[in-house]
Amino acid sequence: MTRCLCHRGPDDSGQWNDADAGIALGHRRLAIVDLSPLGHQPMSSENGRWMLVFNGEIYNHLAIRAQLDTAGLATSWRGHSDTETLVAAIAAWGLEETLKRSVGMFAIALWDRRERVLHLARDRFGEKPLYYGWVGDDFLFGSELKSLRAHPGFANPVDRDALAAFAARTYVPAPQSIYRDIYKLEPGCILSVTSEAVRTAPSAPPAEGRRDGLTLTRYWSYRDVLAAGAADPIGSESDAIAALDEALGQAIAGQAMADVPVGAFLSGGIDSSTVVALYQRHSSTPVRTFSIGFVEAGFNEAEYAKEVARHFGTVHHERYVTAAETQEVIPLLPAMYDEPFADSSQIPTHLVSRFAREQVTVALSGDGGDELFAGYNRHVDAPRLWERLSLLPRPVRAAIGRPLGGLPSRWWNALPGDHPPQFGAKVQKALRVAGHARRFDDVYASFLDEWSLQRSPVIGAGAVAGPDLSPFADAPAAVRMMYADATSYLPDDILVKVDRAAMAVSLETRVPFLDHRVAAVAAHIPLSMKIRDGRGKHVLRELLYTQAPRALFERPKTGFAIPIGQWLRGPLRPWAEELLAPSRLASDGYFDPAMVQSRWRDHLSGRRDSTPALWAVLMFQAWLAEQAPPAATAWKATS
Repeated sequence: MTRCLCHRGPDDSGQWNDADAGIALGHRRLAIVDLSPLGHQPMSSENGRWMLVFNGEIYNHLAIRAQLDTAGLATSWRGHSDTETLVAAIAAWGLEETLKRSVGMFAIALWDRRERVLHLARDRFGEKPLYYGWVGDDFLFGSELKSLRAHPGFANPVDRDALAAFAARTYVPAPQSIYRDIYKLEPGCILSVTSEAVRTAPSAPPAEGRRDGLTLTRYWSYRDVLAAGAADPIGSESDAIAALDEALGQAIAGQAMADVPVGAFLSGGIDSSTVVALYQRHSSTPVRTFSIGFVEAGFNEAEYAKEVARHFGTVHHERYVTAAETQEVIPLLPAMYDEPFADSSQIPTHLVSRFAREQVTVALSGDGGDELFAGYNRHVDAPRLWERLSLLPRPVRAAIGRPLGGLPSRWWNALPGDHPPQFGAKVQKALRVAGHARRFDDVYASFLDEWSLQRSPVIGAGAVAGPDLSPFADAPAAVRMMYADATSYLPDDILVKVDRAAMAVSLETRVPFLDHRVAAVAAHIPLSMKIRDGRGKHVLRELLYTQAPRALFERPKTGFAIPIGQWLRGPLRPWAEELLAPSRLASDGYFDPAMVQSRWRDHLSGRRDSTPALWAVLMFQAWLAEQAPPAATAWKATS
C-alpha cells in the first residue's frame, strides 16, 4: 500500500503495526523540514500514547513549539520537524485543539493506543487528500485510491451515482469517491473510528455526529467564517487592502520556509502575480519563478509572465512545449489522478510542475484567489444574466433562447472581439438555460452541469444534486456562488488538480490564499470591493497595483487552458473514437452510447462544443482501462 505512493514520498518510508489492536500505519516521506532521520514516520508521542502519520506542512510549528515550551508541556526536542511538533502538541492539548492552533495543510491519521480509537483529520480547505472506507471486513485509509486498491481483497464496484456526478461536473464531489463504500474526508473535519465501526460499512457517508462507532466532527467551518465576515464588514477600501496585505504577506512568509529549495508558479495573472509580488518583497534573494508557454494562439500567457517576472526581478524560468509534448501527458493521467478527473488544465499543471521540479522541491501557487475574491467570470456574468432574463416571462425567454441556443458554437466564436476559450459553448448553454430557469439556482447549476437539461448519460444512476446555495439564501448571488465554489469546486477540482499533477513528480505545492487567516480577512471584505465595474477581484487587483503598474495586467482572464476541443477533432480523434466506440461503451456498461455519440457528432461538426462533457467520458474510459491492464489500449498522439 505504501510502495504505490513512492511519488508522494521518495525520501523515506516507514511502517508500524499493533497486531493485538489490529491496526497498521504506513508512510512515505517527501522531506521538506528536518531532512534527517529525526523526521521519520510513523512517529510516537513521548508518552507512547499517540502514533501519528502525517502528510503536509504545519507552517507555524515553531510558534507552537514556543507555546509548548512556555507552558512547560514539552520536555525535550530531538529534531526540528513539524511532525514532532504536531505529535507533542496533540499529547498536550488533544487533536482538535491542536488543529485549531495549526496553520497549514495536512491529512492526518492518529492512533490512540490507550482508547484504541483511530482519528483521521483533514486541513481546512482540503489541500491534502484523504480517502477512507471499507474493503470487505477491513477499514482502510490513504492519500490516494491506488493505496486502497493494493489491498488483496479490494473488489469495490464503481459507484454509479458518483460517476453521474463526475459526468456532470468533471470531478467527483466529496464525500463520494468513484468506488462504493470508499469516501473522501471532507475539509475541516475529524473522523474518529472505533472497532465497532470497522467491520460494518455504512449505507451512506458519515454525517456530523456519532453513529455506529463513527464520530464526524467539524473543527472549522468556512460557512461560519463567511457569516462572521458579513456581520462585521471592513468599511474602507484602504483598510481592506492593508488587512489583506498583512494577512497574505504573513502567509507567504510562513510558506516560504523550508529546508529545501522553494519557488513559485507564475502565469502572469492577478493571483500568481500577487503571490510573487509579496513573496519577492519578503525575500532577501530573488525568487525563482516558473511558467510554461504554448505555441497555439489564444492559449499562451508566457509572455505576460515574463513581463511580470522582469518587473519584480525574479529569477524566471520558462519553457515552451509543443502540442505533441502536451498530448504525451494524456496516457499518464489515469494513473496520475487515480480517480476519474477531467479538468483539462491538469495537463499544463503537470507540465509546469515537472519543469519546476528540476530546480525546486516546493512551489507556491496562486490558487484560491478566484473563490475568495469573485474571480470567475460566472461570479459576474451569471447574476447579471439572470437579472436581465428574469424580467422577461418564461415563455418569452424560451422563444428567444431555443433558436439562438441552437446556433453552432463556431458561429459565436466567430463574433468580433477577444473571446476566452469555449466562448461559443458558454453562450449556447446560457441561451438554452434562459428558457428553462425558474430561479437563479437553476442558472448556476447549469454552469456546473455538462449535461444540463438532459438526463444523465450514466446508466443506472440517480439524479445528480445541484450546488448547495442554501446556507446563504438571502445573500447576493455572487456570494452564494463563491461559497459553493470554495466548498466543492475548490477542494474537489482545483486542489485535486494541483496536488496530483505536482505530487506525481514529488513537488510540494503551497497555497497562500488558503491560509485560514487570509480567508477570514477576505470574508470581512464586502462584495462591493470584490466586484466592481463588471469585473471581479477588485481589492486583490488594487493590492497588486501597489506593487506593479496597472498596465501589466489589463487584459481578459483566460485561465490555464489548452485546445483540447480542437485536438479531439484532430490528432486525438483516433484515440477518442476508440474509447467512445458504441460497442465499447455498451460492453463497459456505464455510459449510454447513443447520448455520448450524439454529443461526439455535434462536437466534430462544430454544432456544439462539448469539450468538457466528452473529456469527462474519455477520462473515465481511460481510467477504466487502467484498472484492467490486459484490456488497456496503447495510444500515442499523432500530429
